[in-house]
Amino acid sequence: MSQNEEQPQAPVQPATEGPERQLYPEDQAKVDAFLKRGVNSVERKPFKPLYLLVMLIVVVGALSVFSQWLAHQAGVF
Repeated sequence: MSQNEEQPQAPVQPATEGPERQLYPEDQAKVDAFLKRGVNSVERKPFKPLYLLVMLIVVVGALSVFSQWLAHQAGVF
């Protein structure tokens, strides 16, 4: 890019608006079209951190028991 070419500047944010950034109209139209596609409107089950913790403990415990059994079978332990 040469020094004579100017890069397009984003619209200046008025002081009365919040911290949100403004987009060019064509970029805002792309964002709106993407949001209307329904990709982000999938209903999901709520996140359950305790279930994740329990599953982690079960998996780590099972791998520990398996490794102890394997070491015993190999005659290492």
